[in-house]
Amino acid sequence: MNNHHFLRTLCLCLACLTASSLSASHVFTVQTSGPVAKIQPTMYGVFFEDINFGADGGLYADLVENRSFEFPQHLMGWNTFGKVTLSDRMPAFERNPHYVTLLSAGHNQKFTGIENHGYFGMGLKKGMTYDFSVYARLNELQGKSAKFRVELVANDDQVISGQEVTVTGNQWEKCTAHLTSDRTDAHAFLRIFLESEEGIDMDQISLMPADNWHGLRADLVQDLKDLHPGVFRFPGGCIVEGTDLATRYQWKNTVGPVENRPLNENRWNYTFAYRLYPNYYQSYGLGFYEYFLLSEYIGASPLPVLNCGMACQFQNEDSDRNAHVSLQDLQPYINDALDLIEFANGDVKTKWGKLRADMGHPQPFHLKEIAIGNEQWGSLYPERLAAFVKQIRARYPDIKICGSAGPYASGEAFDYGWEQMRRQSVDLVDEHYYMNPQWFLANANRYDKYPRKGPKVFAGEYAAHGKGERNNWEAALSEAAFMTGLERNADVVYQSTYAPLFAHAQGWQWKPDLIWFDNLRSLRTVNWYVQMMYGTNKGTDVLRLTEGGKPVQGADGLYATAAYDKTTKSYIVKVVNAGKTEQSVSILFKGLKHLKAGQQTLLHCDDLKAENSFSHPDVVVPVTSAIGASGSNTLTVTVPAQSFAVYRL
Repeated sequence: MNNHHFLRTLCLCLACLTASSLSASHVFTVQTSGPVAKIQPTMYGVFFEDINFGADGGLYADLVENRSFEFPQHLMGWNTFGKVTLSDRMPAFERNPHYVTLLSAGHNQKFTGIENHGYFGMGLKKGMTYDFSVYARLNELQGKSAKFRVELVANDDQVISGQEVTVTGNQWEKCTAHLTSDRTDAHAFLRIFLESEEGIDMDQISLMPADNWHGLRADLVQDLKDLHPGVFRFPGGCIVEGTDLATRYQWKNTVGPVENRPLNENRWNYTFAYRLYPNYYQSYGLGFYEYFLLSEYIGASPLPVLNCGMACQFQNEDSDRNAHVSLQDLQPYINDALDLIEFANGDVKTKWGKLRADMGHPQPFHLKEIAIGNEQWGSLYPERLAAFVKQIRARYPDIKICGSAGPYASGEAFDYGWEQMRRQSVDLVDEHYYMNPQWFLANANRYDKYPRKGPKVFAGEYAAHGKGERNNWEAALSEAAFMTGLERNADVVYQSTYAPLFAHAQGWQWKPDLIWFDNLRSLRTVNWYVQMMYGTNKGTDVLRLTEGGKPVQGADGLYATAAYDKTTKSYIVKVVNAGKTEQSVSILFKGLKHLKAGQQTLLHCDDLKAENSFSHPDVVVPVTSAIGASGSNTLTVTVPAQSFAVYRL
């Protein structure tokens, strides 16, 4: 081959390569004028349910299990030695009447006492102070004093810290001690023993880390705050329904003094036979007042869910009259909803507004929406919901009402639910879907053809459940792709919440979950980072983003959406590349002459099975870097394979 022929061949090869590269490129057009929809501040949020020891043993910071001795097996969670008895005579708290009495063991070399190992052990941190409290009185009404010693004990039975406490009265009084740990121990425990001949009655035994936030675990609160969630749905979930109506969640039992909030059974202590937790109960130390406080602190709109007069339909037949209250007996349930709105928003001169003020928050919580029912389906639900809607609308017309489309993402029951919700003109319809990653990728267009009038969508529970139900990059990436469809259809989708929120590493029953924790640490999953990137980059207005005049929703593995943020005067483009090759993308901002520099936040991993862990928490985390426009109104980027990128200019 001569040089001329070689150069010609080389040029043809280079031309082919260039043509191939150009044909593989994508050009997105963003219409910067005429926003197509408003993005609600509540668009991306979180859903809390007391599952996986999410409350007691988790977000609620008290380290003591069964602190009020009200578990059905009253000493569950406690080891006793010496002479310990149980009583409910003249209790300290009416709704938690049981307490223990420590009496002399009868010999000065013998001891009487109790030990509590908390939930999977008590996590102590070096240098942290732990605030101990107990309600105590002399057992005999003789006016003498008595003493007990409280200790933090390491997992190897070595005493970490201790303090002697004197009880002087025969009336119940709160006694306190402050114990500082000189070491870190994930499985320490609390020991209390009598140091006098005189006996002592004890109730409401508590051990709180000094850094708690209003009784909540500080690191988990920070994990929520850093998400910048727009809405906070609580307290469930199936616990709202209860296995039966007697064990449903009743918000009025969760407010007022913490010590007088009655214990409730948690339906998750027996639901999964392969992971039974007979010690799983709700102390209600984390109650509706704390939920509202937390919503306010993390900047999220509160969305409480209330029972509609029906127990869990998965566990009860519709024909069981004991499982579902009759329409004639529904008024107390409706009153609970009306009273809750008064508790959240009412004037301090009202009954429930006064209670809120007495608890320390005279200002209203600015409740704007309320959900009636969780995952109900069939005819029993809408006929009960109708009574709620009528009375809430009459007294509080500005409160948005959220109804349910049931537990499934499609099907006859789902269609019937939507038909009934439209007939009753609820404001929001709660949809739930726990599906595999392929479903999420295939359904990014789910809301493209939903009716534009009528109730809006609340994606109230969703998560990608892949093989092994892991919090891996495959699941998170598919969720990121699906969420482009939520944002693109913000005129239909009002808000969304990933579920569930928390899981104890030793006490889980359901996975995947957004945040894992153990007794000392919390773990932000890769799913958490996806939610955070959406929550911090949601914008205020949806802009039309197309390629070839069509939405970008899966061609070549690409998914994209665009928004404008009025508060920062910036343009935000989210791009997911779910494919196995990198993609060259040019983003033309039509209607603009100049783009200023901005930043790119990239979440990427070559391994779809990768996940963050306690030993390696940063396997998949976002990386932020500066970017600039290649042209006056065009940004050209290379989107790596299997990545989620946010471009903000």
